[in-house]
Amino acid sequence: MTTTPVDLLSAQGLRITFPGRHGASPARAVDGVDLDIRPGEIVALVGESGCGKTTLARSLLGLVPPTAGQITFDGKPLDYGSRALKAYRKRAQLVLQDPSGSLNPRHTVYDAVAEGLRIHGYAGDERQAVHDALSRAGLRPPERFFLRYPHELSGGQRQRVVIAGALVLEPELIVADEPVASLDASVRGEILALLLRLREELGLSALVVTHDLGLAWNIADRVAVMYLGRIVETGDVEQILTAPRHPYTQALLSVLPEAPGDPVVLTGEPPDPSRVPSGCRFHARCQVLASGEAERAGVADACRTQDLPVLSGGGETQVACHWATAKVTAPTV
Repeated sequence: MTTTPVDLLSAQGLRITFPGRHGASPARAVDGVDLDIRPGEIVALVGESGCGKTTLARSLLGLVPPTAGQITFDGKPLDYGSRALKAYRKRAQLVLQDPSGSLNPRHTVYDAVAEGLRIHGYAGDERQAVHDALSRAGLRPPERFFLRYPHELSGGQRQRVVIAGALVLEPELIVADEPVASLDASVRGEILALLLRLREELGLSALVVTHDLGLAWNIADRVAVMYLGRIVETGDVEQILTAPRHPYTQALLSVLPEAPGDPVVLTGEPPDPSRVPSGCRFHARCQVLASGEAERAGVADACRTQDLPVLSGGGETQVACHWATAKVTAPTV
């Protein structure tokens, strides 16, 4: 008898709104999201800038309280009391995009990595803990880096210091927000290989936030594609990236260097989250609607007027798209 694995982190019906400026409607940055991460799993959260993925990631860490919905960690609802959040952030750590901005230029590498230990009142051997974290992050021998400052390191080394600062607390989950976006291509592979090795050696779970579906292919077990505050397609990485069903996912994949055919150029910018359009929120930029394919499938009116359901956070492949659903349910001739 098989058992369903218990999710390490789960969001149900998550909504995050920010007050509108100068009398404008509230901005719906995250507008109904279910998302699960299992123990030892790497999930890639993919989408354009401004789609809400960073806000969602920060909310999952307790940094942005949700307007509605619930986050659970290890089966328990997230407690927003200061003491509970402090304990939670020891188990779930953030790795930011820009290591230069994450590190205090006046702190040595040793102090940067030891900071989390000191905040949480670590009672063990601090020097040994820092040594082990730097070693796991690939900075060897660790003692060689103890007294260095960020400006004395390469970009890849700085990112490894940031990762070591997260690892020193022995977390169960890492949320990495564009962890290789600021690095040279040659260094990106090293950092991605490091994250995969840490998953194998330590059993770490990770949510990797990125705009790059190519990165998701190299590191993730599952992918969640986000557009204007909603997950529009989710599932196994191979299924999503070899047979994408949502036109937005297809457009994101089409611009990868190895993609066949011509790239899909999306017109305009994503809509303002304070003015979410009716119907499918992607319809104003959708290449399928513009080409007449949605009309031929009989769903063009639905695309413009009928909202789509929130996808569940389970591991199965799912898509929120009238056209993709019509293609699956259309009778064969």
